[in-house]
Amino acid sequence: MSRTAPEATPPTEPEPGDDTAFFGQPRGLLTLSGLEVWERFSFLGMQAILVLYFADKVANGGMGMDPGTAASVSAAYGTLVYLVSVGGGWLADRILGSYRAVLWGGILIACGHYAMAVPTDAMTWVGLGLISAGTGLLKPNVASMVGKLYRTEDERRDAGFALYYMGINIGAFLGPLITGWLGDHRGWHWGFSAAAIGMTFGLIQYVAGRRHLAGRKAAAEYALPPDAMRRAVLWMVAGAVGFAVLAGLLAAVGWLTMDRFVDLLTLISVLAPVVYFAVMFRSPRVSREERGRLRPYVVLFLASVAFNFILFQAYSTMMLLAASNARSDILGFDFPASWYASALGAFEVLLAPVVAGLWVKMGRSQPHASNKIAYGVILGGLSFMLMALPTSGHDSDTYKMAAWWIVGSYLLLGLGDILVETSGMSATTKLAPQAFASQTMALWFLSLALANGIQAQVVKLYDDVSHPMYFGVNGAIAVAVGLAVIAAAPWLRRTMHPVH
Repeated sequence: MSRTAPEATPPTEPEPGDDTAFFGQPRGLLTLSGLEVWERFSFLGMQAILVLYFADKVANGGMGMDPGTAASVSAAYGTLVYLVSVGGGWLADRILGSYRAVLWGGILIACGHYAMAVPTDAMTWVGLGLISAGTGLLKPNVASMVGKLYRTEDERRDAGFALYYMGINIGAFLGPLITGWLGDHRGWHWGFSAAAIGMTFGLIQYVAGRRHLAGRKAAAEYALPPDAMRRAVLWMVAGAVGFAVLAGLLAAVGWLTMDRFVDLLTLISVLAPVVYFAVMFRSPRVSREERGRLRPYVVLFLASVAFNFILFQAYSTMMLLAASNARSDILGFDFPASWYASALGAFEVLLAPVVAGLWVKMGRSQPHASNKIAYGVILGGLSFMLMALPTSGHDSDTYKMAAWWIVGSYLLLGLGDILVETSGMSATTKLAPQAFASQTMALWFLSLALANGIQAQVVKLYDDVSHPMYFGVNGAIAVAVGLAVIAAAPWLRRTMHPVH
């Protein structure tokens, strides 16, 4: 008599709970932080040299753009990256699930960096397109997976996001060091090659540690019915092909210029969050209580825009300023200008565990999330206002400021980034309507798209106004936004429950 083998029991996913295997945090945080180390290594390593590559002479292997255009195109690329995050969140919620969305996003990013390693202009644009699509899949969903490691009331959540963000900034520190040295000594495309290898390591680490992750089941949490899913996939494929064909035709006839493409991305970055907030406020799947928590989230969203408008210029106007008007030596050691970007990552690596430990020690007496974000925005504004001092009263074509000015600016910016992004991402995972979990994190990344979209227009003025005016005015606006959020703190505390 034959006996049938018992059916294999599918592996269960870890539930949010009391796992403290990784510095008091769930062990899945190690896997996700490890992925972000390599993703940021590749993304920000490439970003640190991208604007320099755009602005370098063709004879030196660059693309020969003037500095303002190079900064604008670099910002437009950032806009595209974060605009795609909306689609990435929707795909995770409705089709792929979080784990597979992050996996396929990482694969696209790696392919994009490998494409950029090929020394042709065409492959540069192909690579940037692939990286944009992949980052849009990966970024909102990996952050949502961090949130799923914790119960809503778990007070370790903010500290966990601070450790996760420390992982991000280990990559942010190492990436520019390696890609910058290769770009300076071997050629820009050697730097892009290092970014490709880094993302490949990240994928290997992510797959190896998948058993510790919540949200890795095959199906999406709010999956579409099979027929609707097939139609959605067909529409997405047809839309992508149609967009590519239309863009190619418009470019061929001379209508779609680089300036018009940048302007179009800025317009979309403004309209997309307006439309997305409207959809969420009106959705029947969003309860009255959830809708009430979305209102203060709009304030946090705008604060994020103000801060990230400053932050992303660490990889555009600040890189151009460092290359042309800052000394590239400290204590007699010469270094590539792109290494300044590593200072930002280094400060965040050093400060993130301090901030995480402080929040744990303070417990429920720590500042409210809205105040943390406001303080971060003010620090970001001060980092720009600081740059108005060494650039005043000098010939911008010949004067070389000491390296410590930019390092000091990045210190303020790094601490501000920790406060804004960790508190913002943590608050997003708690304020998100249940039916829009991944998509609400994508909405947070739309604030980054809008920041880049505004930056793509403002940086065009970089060569048209004095440096003190450029940095002073932009910094003062950010400080004013931070002060406005502090003024709104009483209302925010009442309406952001369960966020503390």
